[in-house]
Amino acid sequence: MTERRPVLAVVGAGPAGLAAALAAASRGVRVALIDSAPAVGGQFYRQPVPGPGARGPQALPHQRRTWDRLRAGLDAHLAAGRITHLSERHVWCVEAESGGFVVHALLGPEQEEATAVRADGVLLATGGYEQVLPFPGWTLPGVVTAGGAQALSKGGLSLPGRTAVVAGSGPLLLPVATGLAAAGARVSALVETAAAGAFARRPRTWATTPVKWAEGAAYAGRLLRAGTAVMTRHLVVEAHGRERLEAVTVAAWDADGRPAPGSERRLACDLLAVGHGLTPHTDLADGLGCRLDGAGVRVDDEQRTDVPGVWAAGEATGIGGADLSLAEGHIAGRSAAARLAGTAPDPRGWARAARSRARLRRFFAALEDAYGDPPARWPERVGDDTVVCRCEEVTAGAVREAVDSLGAGDLRTVKLLTRAGMGWCQGRMCEPGVAGVAGCAPTPARRLLARPVPLGVLAAPPDPTTPR
Repeated sequence: MTERRPVLAVVGAGPAGLAAALAAASRGVRVALIDSAPAVGGQFYRQPVPGPGARGPQALPHQRRTWDRLRAGLDAHLAAGRITHLSERHVWCVEAESGGFVVHALLGPEQEEATAVRADGVLLATGGYEQVLPFPGWTLPGVVTAGGAQALSKGGLSLPGRTAVVAGSGPLLLPVATGLAAAGARVSALVETAAAGAFARRPRTWATTPVKWAEGAAYAGRLLRAGTAVMTRHLVVEAHGRERLEAVTVAAWDADGRPAPGSERRLACDLLAVGHGLTPHTDLADGLGCRLDGAGVRVDDEQRTDVPGVWAAGEATGIGGADLSLAEGHIAGRSAAARLAGTAPDPRGWARAARSRARLRRFFAALEDAYGDPPARWPERVGDDTVVCRCEEVTAGAVREAVDSLGAGDLRTVKLLTRAGMGWCQGRMCEPGVAGVAGCAPTPARRLLARPVPLGVLAAPPDPTTPR
């Protein structure tokens, strides 16, 4: 009788999940790679959608080589039966049981049929999601999130407009703008709330990551050639249009965090891609009882959480880009393989990845500091009739009434009084905006379920299977 190999469930098939799955499978662990998308790669390595004429912008050479290496390694493990790829599985809960875990998921686009996988350990590579702050007109057709625009351009799908403005804050805006230009849009402006001078504060940190600066310079060069105006220390204060987006008004912001008088400019466009950074996706970790460190999952040097048998890697532990996710995923996969086999891992085996992880964490901490927070007085420009929670159609006026007239002093009370955050996204998209309008501090919300689940599934969950 052959000894059963331990099973590791890796949730998420982006850079962190792929690196973890390959590292664990190479060291004798049976891996169930579970992901909501039809194909592996995540947002960073998103592939063009199959179909006539579908195409995506060309990746940078070092990104292409890394993807080719990951894809070849995955194909080899799939063929050998060491990895099972479970696609279009929307994980809604990870349940701890005696001696292991059960990963519960919903199948396919309809998300009505359930499935469950039993594993000895779980590695969470769940990525992050976008923050978008509301402003008048942000619900007009033609206004999309920056990540949504990137998904369309990478997937080779039709864009919702041809003349684009990319706005908000954070390093995601540069690749979004260049991706839209490569997909055929005319990107007239990139509107960044951060001040250009903020990036001159830590030259030593920037010097340790020349590849990142070369990548940024390549993006900037593409925008320059495309004729895109780059406007720093500016923000979108309003989107205009009747049936759909026709223009946006942007303004510089002053030292008090208000739009500076006389700085407003109107830019014609029919596509606005807007985003204000990313937030780690921690719902599954929350459900397991993992501790958070700030917004991300707390992990040790092996990427272990404080829940035995659970590892986390990539954006779920803190936003840091694909290269950091790859390093963390590799370390987590090697650690999981050793620990599930009952041995202590040798950190010398991932010393190179650990050095890369330390360097990139310092880099992204400095980058986060340089981008800073949104202008302090941005909620003043959000009129009472502006919808701040799209799912429940809650306006800024309703939120302010809950605070000023009904005595709400925290986000939970605002939610109970207005239904803001009770819709399909469960506050993931609207929470920063509602908190800003309400003047309440954002508080991490523990969600028992990571996504909506049919009552029939809760009443009669399926028997879990174990990959073999």
